Amino acid sequence: MKRKAVYIGVCFLVLGLAVVAYKSLTSAKTYSSKNPNAAYFYPLDTVPKVYLYRDMAGGLEEEFHRIYTVEDNEGPHLIVEVYASDGRLREAINYNIDSLSVQDHMVVNRFQEKEKATLYKNTLFPMALQTPTWFASKFSGVTDSTVFLFEIQRQFQQKKEAHFLEKEHDEALYFQDLVRLTAINPFTKKEQAKLDTRTSVFAKNIGLVAWYTADKSVHYRLEQILSQEEWIQIISR
Repeated sequence: MKRKAVYIGVCFLVLGLAVVAYKSLTSAKTYSSKNPNAAYFYPLDTVPKVYLYRDMAGGLEEEFHRIYTVEDNEGPHLIVEVYASDGRLREAINYNIDSLSVQDHMVVNRFQEKEKATLYKNTLFPMALQTPTWFASKFSGVTDSTVFLFEIQRQFQQKKEAHFLEKEHDEALYFQDLVRLTAINPFTKKEQAKLDTRTSVFAKNIGLVAWYTADKSVHYRLEQILSQEEWIQIISR
């Protein structure tokens, strides 16, 4: 497996993660949510975990999600940071612990700068399974004259077993997602949208374990759960 890590980015990550790791080891804490489906969400504790997802369709492409809970003056919240296979941060989603609604969305823009997106709809994980969720976030596009509107509309499908971490697991929630990315030119009012449908799977006591398109041309599945130290070793190779 070939990984191309950016040296400066890795050094920054190593330094930052080392500080967080130390704090986590000395102040581990767990939280509880009022969301009745929280058992299918990520573990709500302060010890960071890194989920390694592999694209089963291609076999080589990977994605890392770094998951941890922090507490500040706004209270406890869970953060999911999304990294490319070479260790580059792409986005981060900040979830409110009580409801598991989205509190903030951060993206890395075309200048490789962190940008706080504008939230229009803030629900990705449902309070009631039969109630559809809607997430909508706007951020800068690939040129100065465009912005992106990113939307996920999610509908519960069924509860059944799921296969991940090389074995079958019971108790997983399956959702159908309508994913829409719209490029908008605010000056000309022109819009160009790309639509896709996918299935997202959330397993009990773990969280997101897989997502795939209908034809499975894209099929990411959880392959490993890593400690921060293990993850740093992987992306530094």
